[in-house]
Amino acid sequence: MKRLHPIMFAGTGSDVGKSIIAAAFCRIFLQDGYQPAPFKAQNMALNSYATPEGLEIGRAQAVQAEAANVPCHTDMNPLLLKPSSDHTSQVVLNGRPIGNRNAYEYFQREGREELRGQVNAAFDRLAARYNPVVMEGAGSISEINLRESDLVNLPMAIHAGADVILVADIDRGGVFASVYGSVMLLTPEERKHIKGILINKFRGDIRLFEPGVKMLEELCNVPVVGVVPYYKDIYIEEEDSVMLQTKSVQAMHGKVNVAVVLLRHLSNFTDFNVLELDPRVHLFYTNNVDELMKADIILLPGSKSTLDDLYELRRNGVAQAVIRAHREGATVMGICGGYQMMGLEVCDPGHVEGEIDRLPGLGLLPVTTKMQGDKITRQVRFRLHENCRVDATGDSPLLEGYEIHMGATVPLETPSPLNRFDDGREDGYFVDQTCMGTYVHGILDNPGFVDFLLRPFADRLADAAPFDYRAFKEEQYNKLAAHVRSHVDMPLIYKILHDHD
Repeated sequence: MKRLHPIMFAGTGSDVGKSIIAAAFCRIFLQDGYQPAPFKAQNMALNSYATPEGLEIGRAQAVQAEAANVPCHTDMNPLLLKPSSDHTSQVVLNGRPIGNRNAYEYFQREGREELRGQVNAAFDRLAARYNPVVMEGAGSISEINLRESDLVNLPMAIHAGADVILVADIDRGGVFASVYGSVMLLTPEERKHIKGILINKFRGDIRLFEPGVKMLEELCNVPVVGVVPYYKDIYIEEEDSVMLQTKSVQAMHGKVNVAVVLLRHLSNFTDFNVLELDPRVHLFYTNNVDELMKADIILLPGSKSTLDDLYELRRNGVAQAVIRAHREGATVMGICGGYQMMGLEVCDPGHVEGEIDRLPGLGLLPVTTKMQGDKITRQVRFRLHENCRVDATGDSPLLEGYEIHMGATVPLETPSPLNRFDDGREDGYFVDQTCMGTYVHGILDNPGFVDFLLRPFADRLADAAPFDYRAFKEEQYNKLAAHVRSHVDMPLIYKILHDHD
């Protein structure tokens, strides 16, 4: 195939749909016979993923890699910021944490050129292996106060020789001002790289916007390459926890009610997407004690600040509600930070997370956790441990997931692991079918484990079929690609990516 220029989807602001549009084009280029790969120089997110090499990247780039049907790699997201408070973030460079940074200090010039060299090198390696590289910007391309420290948007596009498509969200209003203002605030050199405008999340009759398309093209001297309608029937994993605001917050009748405890520092909430889509269950997020008491299953999720969230759960009564709900028959399961919270104690003598030295846990599992500076990141394959096998034959399907954590958890009683990894290591703790914990993210993406979790409620699930999440995701990537392709001028896109100045 002829080589295409890299393409960057930059935004007029945050949450305009850049990640989803980039995922769509990863699948479109794949369908058209190319070998695409995603790239975002710097990402800020609490949702992360472990690469096959055991390194950490933003979840959005892992999703885009999945859409492109290529293994994810740190070169796709060389710099990841994981917020630990309103002002500080853990900095992950090429998959490994290099410490915490204050936001003000991070965005100053000191050390920026070294980081710029690192992200540029990652792009160069990726571009040598894939065609085209589908790049994603961050936030707005026109944060002029941060221009000199910008590693993600136009400086990255200029290094890559990328054609930039400016994505704007018409649903939030002010699309003309946001597009025109974004373009005009760029330098003349930067402006040369804007090759198209894509209007996203359109509602209504497209014919009413046709004059607006012409006006935008005349104002900006840039073609509008597409107007993509808002969709409700396509499900792609979200990058940002802002999407949690759209989730259900209360129980309902007629299904197995699964409550995810809503933490202030909740991370990797994509662990639960499969349950949101499974027709056998109703998933909701809450820290309301009354709603928690209505749940059949309570899931304690991962946290970027386990001790801080544990303190809050004990303060607001949620910890006591979870304990009471379990005593009255609810299943309680913890994943990663949630697993740590379910134990007898969480200690942080080295202040890895913050100022809290130790806190008592919920006491549901006979384990203790000590925070440590070394982060464990790895993909894992495993089966349920012999003590909790799914059926009478003793068989368990092979399951997959990944670990990302900075704590070591040990049992105080006879070990009773939930999982056995294929390298012989053991994971988690299993009290019984109603009380368990694990470090494995993505464990619920395995139909075999979801079936295991729902076994106590079999009498309510007689007519419901298991849910194949992997097949579902493939279907959604194809639906997304078809949706975007049908509303974007693909011949123009290809012309842009072939033309040379």
